[in-house]
Amino acid sequence: MAVKPTQQATSQDEQIAKYAPLVKRIAYHMMARLPASVEVDDLIQVGLIGLMDAVSRFDGNQGAQFESYATQRIRGSMLDELREADWLPRHVRQKSRQIESAINRLQQRNGKPPTEQEISAELDMPIDQYQSMLGDVRCSQLLYYEDFSDEDSASFLERYLVDGSNDPLAVLEDGGFRDSLVSAIHNLPERERSMMGMYYEQDMNLKEIGAVLGVSESRVCQLHSQAVARLRAQLKIWKS
Repeated sequence: MAVKPTQQATSQDEQIAKYAPLVKRIAYHMMARLPASVEVDDLIQVGLIGLMDAVSRFDGNQGAQFESYATQRIRGSMLDELREADWLPRHVRQKSRQIESAINRLQQRNGKPPTEQEISAELDMPIDQYQSMLGDVRCSQLLYYEDFSDEDSASFLERYLVDGSNDPLAVLEDGGFRDSLVSAIHNLPERERSMMGMYYEQDMNLKEIGAVLGVSESRVCQLHSQAVARLRAQLKIWKS
């Protein structure tokens, strides 16, 4: 028996209502890598459009699970919006490089991961100013590996990769790079290593991580920015 249009519309509305929390979760998870100028409500709005698109396009006969399919469409819609917004200003890149350079110098000089106090001193600024700087550069972060396989990923990576001298997918596929990344993560300070595990492996959002660590969401964001700066600084040593 054919499904009536009204029945199909009702079923789609139920699917959208059921998976709307997924949109919010993806949006809040993505916010840790975006500047303060990006509004989470804007991400949620475009994510809902992606969800509606997923509901209308999903073909269960292909064997894919709807949640996995919807996640791809939702994140794709959000990334498209960010691409169009050109959300990585030049001054943010400059701040990110300043932090990475300071960490690199201290790491080379002392042979161990520098503390926040040492980094702020190297940058010749008070600790609270340095922590504010970490909040400003939170958009200069790691990307998901899956993003490299999207149809439009080349333009996205070319626009936001700080050093465009290497093809990013080729670098990821390099065994030496992977080994260096694993080593760099292992050498992170314990709290930052734990935080990165909760964020990237356990898919926890900033609020959940803050509850575990006993700190605020903004502090988790600062720790995340600092951890990524450490990783990028370490990997630049590997490239050289």
